[in-house]
Amino acid sequence: MSTPLRKGLTGRFLFVAGVAVATALAAFPAQAADIPAPGEIAKSANIEHVLNVVKPAALTDINTDMAFQDDYAYVGNYSGFSIYDIKKPSRTSLVSSVVCPGGQMDLAVYGDLLFAAVDSSRNNDSCSSVGQSAANKDSWEGVRIFDVKDKKNPKYVKSVETNCGSHTLTLVPGKGRDRRNVYVYVSSYSPSASFPDCQPPHDKISIIKVPLRDPASAAVAATPVLFPEGGNPGETLPYPYRTSATSGCHDITAYPEKDIAAGACMGEGILMDISNPVEPKVTATVRDDENFAFWHSATFNNEGTKVIFTDELGGGTSATCNEAIGPNRGANAYYDIEGGQFAFKSYFKIARHQADTENCVAHNGSLIPVKGKDIMVQAWYQGGISVVDFTDSTKPQEIAFFERGPDNTAPALSGGFWSAYYYDGHIYGSDFNLGLDVLKINDRRTDKAEKVKFGTLNAQTQASYRENGHGHDHGHDH
Repeated sequence: MSTPLRKGLTGRFLFVAGVAVATALAAFPAQAADIPAPGEIAKSANIEHVLNVVKPAALTDINTDMAFQDDYAYVGNYSGFSIYDIKKPSRTSLVSSVVCPGGQMDLAVYGDLLFAAVDSSRNNDSCSSVGQSAANKDSWEGVRIFDVKDKKNPKYVKSVETNCGSHTLTLVPGKGRDRRNVYVYVSSYSPSASFPDCQPPHDKISIIKVPLRDPASAAVAATPVLFPEGGNPGETLPYPYRTSATSGCHDITAYPEKDIAAGACMGEGILMDISNPVEPKVTATVRDDENFAFWHSATFNNEGTKVIFTDELGGGTSATCNEAIGPNRGANAYYDIEGGQFAFKSYFKIARHQADTENCVAHNGSLIPVKGKDIMVQAWYQGGISVVDFTDSTKPQEIAFFERGPDNTAPALSGGFWSAYYYDGHIYGSDFNLGLDVLKINDRRTDKAEKVKFGTLNAQTQASYRENGHGHDHGHDH
């Protein structure tokens, strides 16, 4: 249920000639009266809230990441995943839900296969499993593979156990003679001497090779160590000043066409050469012990000349979008790639202060495919959804936003948008508790993106786009 847009100087946002000028108000500190009421929608005039589809009753935990293919959206949930028909976005509807617990259930789709990340130690790999300590050698965590050819009846095909589980995953399709295979880069961290299958220092990723003609034979093909010298040792400073130590990667985004990948790896960001998909090589590293607490995710621009890294300050369960934390912590950091190395350009953080009950942090997003421009839509948990133009990476500017007031349907600091992605003309937001939101941006700066149709979107596997109406599709076995 949506509520009318707040308008005028007495509200939180001012609109002039149909374009939001919230940035003009950024210099003014937010007051309690400026926070929308619980569940109330506040947005820029160039964003339309098309639809909200409530979370399926069968999935009792929070929604997580998304993937898209043709006329379908796949939405992860700590309890499993759902498939939605989005052929007509304004009539988005649930097709099926699969109850298969195991956080986080980050998803990626390729052909008829759906890959789901499980970073929750289970007593076995089945969909009826229950939690069991990772100290037990018989426990399982890793990647589940489903056949989703029949959208109403997905079939569980295979599980692959990986060291420390799979917090997130990234697809890297094989090329040339290797095109009948797809590789899954598995990111995980937090080892412990008491965990038989997750021993320190970890400092590596797992790479699963999936033969597309025989996905049931998928197996770990390599476990390359990315940080042979141990990575960032971290700090012992108190929150919010502490930088995490590196013991693996949180997320990796691949750009297969360009044979590169960027890793957000707890204490640092990395650039990799993935021309040989089972032997990724780190070519550049960057750290920010001044303002970054936890390197969370990465996104390239279309040209592959910039990387946006996000900082998950507070682990996504803290109120970090406020005056006390300030504009540079829990933010995006923009880097140009110059001479193969990272060159820092700026930070960006939403200027709208959130309530102390609202978890807010820079989280998952994707490019809006406008040729010649660098524009990204991104989720900020209870900070909502933000669209930022970073064509000038020294001066990123928000051009649109959508958010709700504090989520009072769940405990404090446990709500908001996990992911926000642009796919074939619309923005889709995966809300922890409130379900799937469909948005439409109407702005001359992004209108050209409507011509670009990808057919598949896995946000951690970027594909280039052109202005003639097509994006390269990495979602099928050609």
